[in-house]
Amino acid sequence: MKILVKTGSLTREEWLKWRIKGIGGSDVSVIAGINKFRSVFQLWLEKTGQVMPEETENEFTHFGTVLEPVVKKEFMKRTGLKVRAKKVLLQSEEYPFMIADLDGVIYEDGEMCIFEAKTASAYKEQIWESGVPEEYILQVQHYMAVTGAKKTYIAALVGGNHFYYHEVYRDEELISLIIKMEKQFWEQNVLQKIEPCPDGSQATTDFLNQKYKKANGSTVELPEETLSLFRQYDEISEKLDELTVRKEAVSNQLKNYLRENEIGVVGDRKVTWKQVTTTYFDKKRLEKENKEVYEAYITKNQYRRLMVA
Repeated sequence: MKILVKTGSLTREEWLKWRIKGIGGSDVSVIAGINKFRSVFQLWLEKTGQVMPEETENEFTHFGTVLEPVVKKEFMKRTGLKVRAKKVLLQSEEYPFMIADLDGVIYEDGEMCIFEAKTASAYKEQIWESGVPEEYILQVQHYMAVTGAKKTYIAALVGGNHFYYHEVYRDEELISLIIKMEKQFWEQNVLQKIEPCPDGSQATTDFLNQKYKKANGSTVELPEETLSLFRQYDEISEKLDELTVRKEAVSNQLKNYLRENEIGVVGDRKVTWKQVTTTYFDKKRLEKENKEVYEAYITKNQYRRLMVA
């Protein structure tokens, strides 16, 4: 690895501009299609210079930055290990498209380990209690690929009052997959400015729905290659229908075992079949009998519905 730039005196805007010169640790989950908040399209637009890189400032990201020193201090107190700041943007010499901005490093038994600090909501407590979320596994393996480090300590403050830390060891097989994935994205999509193939992530769904939220009413002739997508859509739809029927059959078998009972248990598994009361609002009747009130409270929401024929 080598130092790409020292970050200590960089402004936030300058730091973001340096990040487009390569793929960082937080970008890996986006390329892999498992990031819930960023689409591969957004990442591609930034890395190709079509849009300025930006990071959404919200309560989570704000307090994540504010609490990073707290997480680091608590980790040092609990482990006795010293975390050293490394205010540089690192670059892999073997794979120059791979860059890393580390929260800190630890020297343990003469070897450099990586330190990463995180904050998370209370909803993620069960995940952090048992291990490290997969998006962060990809992030730290990327860092170890860039630096050559064999181990990462990752610490998290969860829900504001639960502290966890885990050791993540270098995984050569996973690193090989990460390098292959990043290399393809960088060389084929970024350098050649070829739009990436859409993945199935919610972030990509939201991105496309927002970008093309208004239809112009026109008909377009699709390329011949899209016929394979139609076939895939049909095959997947048939499998989903079959699985839905099979799932319903299993549900009915469980109902037949429960009968009048509300809860059934076996081993460490539990099934419930509870009475549920729902309230139905008859909007058609309200529109017919009191149209003024109906129109005063309705809210129209426009969106595009995809239908394949």
